[in-house]
Amino acid sequence: MSDFPDRHEQIRLTHAEFICQIAQTCGNAERRPEFQALLASAAQSGWGKLVEALKRMATGERGPSLFSGLDEEDQVIVDAILRGIQDPSTLPDPKQRQNPALAAPGLAHMIHAAATGNAQALVLVGNMAEQMSQVGGSMAQLAGIVRPLINGERNPEPLCKGMDTQGEQLVLDILAELRKVEGHDLH
Repeated sequence: MSDFPDRHEQIRLTHAEFICQIAQTCGNAERRPEFQALLASAAQSGWGKLVEALKRMATGERGPSLFSGLDEEDQVIVDAILRGIQDPSTLPDPKQRQNPALAAPGLAHMIHAAATGNAQALVLVGNMAEQMSQVGGSMAQLAGIVRPLINGERNPEPLCKGMDTQGEQLVLDILAELRKVEGHDLH
């Protein structure tokens, strides 16, 4: 999956608020209740392995074993937190939006990889869709078309149904990128 543009940066930006909160509360005894609440919320969201790694991090563990058993997304999150603890200037800005120019190519590459049997891509796309559906609005609508895209739907009419202009444009951009990735671009 190394061909996804800035995939790790997208993960960092997607989870920027969580990364910053954990980095700021992890070793701070005064903010321990806040840290515990963040861990409880993450555990409820199905991030059990990540929570266990963060608990070990809070006790001072910093070695490579911290990453053992974590999927790629969790590894990126743990790495960003560790870097942020060492140097807070490296923390992602929760107010910064993901670069929209990278959204379509990144999603198209992940959808294509998932559609062609890459299990890791399927998990990553599934996690992204779940997070998008929780945001609601146009993000939830986009999450709703991920499965049809993985299954090969390329007709923009049903995919864009009910979307606002921005959502439609993103879908059209994803479809254009998929044509390129799949080798069907006629340009």
